[in-house]
Amino acid sequence: MQFDRKDFSKEQLTDIYRNLVLPRMIEEKMLVLLRQGRISKWFSGIGQEAISVGATMALRSDEWVMPLHRNLGVFTTRKMPLHRLFKQWQGNKDGYSKGRERSFHFGTRDHHICGMISHLGPQLAIADGVALAHTLRQEQKVSLAFSGDGGTSEGDFHEALNTAAVWNLPVIFIIENNGYGLSTPVNEQYRCESLVDKAKGYGMEGVQIDGNNVLTVFDTIRGVRDYCIREQKPYLIECMTFRMRGHEEASGVKYVPKQLFEEWEKRDPISNYEQWLIQEKMMTAGEIEEIRAEWKQYIERELELGFMAEKPVPNTEEEMADVYMPYLRKPQTLVIDNSSAHYRYEGPDAKEATKFIGAISDGLDMSMQQHPNLVLMGQDIAEYGGAFKVTEGFMSKYGKGRVRNTPLCESAIVGAALGLSLEGHKAMMEMQFADFVTVGFNQIVNNLAKIHYRWGQNADVVIRMPTGGGVGAGPFHSQSTEAWFMHTPGLKIVYPSTPMDAKGLLIAAINDPNPVMFFEHKALYRSVSGAVPASYYEIEIGKARHVRMGSDISIITYGAAVHWAMEYAENHPDISVDILDLRSLLPLDYDAIRSSVMRTGKVLVLHEDTLTAGVGAEIAAWVAEHCFSCLDAPVMRCASLDTPIPFNMDLEKNFMAYSRLEEYTRKLLNY
Repeated sequence: MQFDRKDFSKEQLTDIYRNLVLPRMIEEKMLVLLRQGRISKWFSGIGQEAISVGATMALRSDEWVMPLHRNLGVFTTRKMPLHRLFKQWQGNKDGYSKGRERSFHFGTRDHHICGMISHLGPQLAIADGVALAHTLRQEQKVSLAFSGDGGTSEGDFHEALNTAAVWNLPVIFIIENNGYGLSTPVNEQYRCESLVDKAKGYGMEGVQIDGNNVLTVFDTIRGVRDYCIREQKPYLIECMTFRMRGHEEASGVKYVPKQLFEEWEKRDPISNYEQWLIQEKMMTAGEIEEIRAEWKQYIERELELGFMAEKPVPNTEEEMADVYMPYLRKPQTLVIDNSSAHYRYEGPDAKEATKFIGAISDGLDMSMQQHPNLVLMGQDIAEYGGAFKVTEGFMSKYGKGRVRNTPLCESAIVGAALGLSLEGHKAMMEMQFADFVTVGFNQIVNNLAKIHYRWGQNADVVIRMPTGGGVGAGPFHSQSTEAWFMHTPGLKIVYPSTPMDAKGLLIAAINDPNPVMFFEHKALYRSVSGAVPASYYEIEIGKARHVRMGSDISIITYGAAVHWAMEYAENHPDISVDILDLRSLLPLDYDAIRSSVMRTGKVLVLHEDTLTAGVGAEIAAWVAEHCFSCLDAPVMRCASLDTPIPFNMDLEKNFMAYSRLEEYTRKLLNY
């Protein structure tokens, strides 16, 4: 191994060695503790330390790093105390995730490290969002994300690199090519000669380097960082290395040919660097031993502190409270309570006959003015104004930096939205159709939803979801997908039915620091109008709207189905129908549900989504469990057929729940 001193001073070379040997010594100690049964699991980075240490040292301490399993050197180089890291690995409450996360699946804003999830690839897109924030603020900073050779097979790898290239983002992507994805060798992962060859396909520069040579890593990334900032472009670095232990210790290494270990042992990043330092008279063997002795004492001292930690005591109230970041509404924010069945806005600033789509556009426009750090992203939302023209004219008003067309890569854009949030921005992403959310599903349910509970980082992201049928758009442009997300703690789900609620709830969603799925029924966009305040106001998320007072039957519903229920009630004046518009599906307004049940004793849950495991199932179960004594009949559900939604309009009408509303209402009334 050839080391090139370049302009490194003796002090720098010594500091590099100190940073390089510490994670190795910690890992060696962890393997001893693992054999003793004092820790339960370990992902070893032995043999790969030069990449983590060299990369981290080449960055500023306030530049975000997105590490993976084998990047202990990132954490130690950022000077995170070992005793607290050890508490994290033990699952102790005094770790970085209150015992809620394992090994390296955690982050820390103080050290600008973003915690990974087990799906690996989504880390890359978060780096895009961080870099976008730097670009918008014209900061001379980069973000850096790690990927393994196996991770390059994921769609998230392609999406993140493509987005970074298209948007000219200063991101450094590092591939740690250690030859194996768990047990799968690289010749079963890709067919290109080298992974760095992929860079050209994305229109970015790339380089392959010796990942075991810490000076090469440090110097390369130092230069690449300067390039990314100067040119405002991303860069791909493939670091060739080898994993000297199993994927994790329990998996072993029987699948790896013995000669590979012998070959790579000769290229060990630490022993080679030590020999070079001694040979070049930068350090003596005695000085190296002194550093090792110092680190050994540090490790033992820190582990003693770690072992002194008390076992965590579960606290259900605290667990539930940490799912969401508290929303502290600004005192001057106007909150309109229109939950009454008799409420109709008649203020002096009322905008009469405002269409549903106009109210959404107005809420977005006002939010852009209120929050200069709000960025809108989505397919065709800039010059074109979006598929439904919600953002028409926004680009000329707010600029292409804040109103951004995206490539066709939903996962990367959700990840970028989270990256913006790490840097204190607000982000709104428009799914062109709610159906397309499936290709961004992982980022939403595993990254956005869980991040605050995992390590206290919020995701200040709104995802707008044009949804629903009734327009003959078929199985991939008409689905109701809200129930998919209702099962996921950490998300908020909003589904307005009126223009007034659409504007106020959208403003509230953007103000809220938590991830919000905002559903907009396409059939309501231009068919429903109403009075809307011209002012900037909120409708409280999690509070239902009592649409109509009744005593015979309660119809609990949301979205377009609210209008079906209203039409039914108007066409049947002989029936006293109580209508509750949920508006928010997560959290649900259980008090309002209980009140409606108590008024009538007969409950029909109505929704456009298919029947099985829909929102109605949860509401029916809750009513049966908590309001049983108030019921005069079983809770019934009126929902759409358990089939995909068809294209033909006659077939679609038969599919829709409203075609069976009369039948179910009569059945319940006659019980």
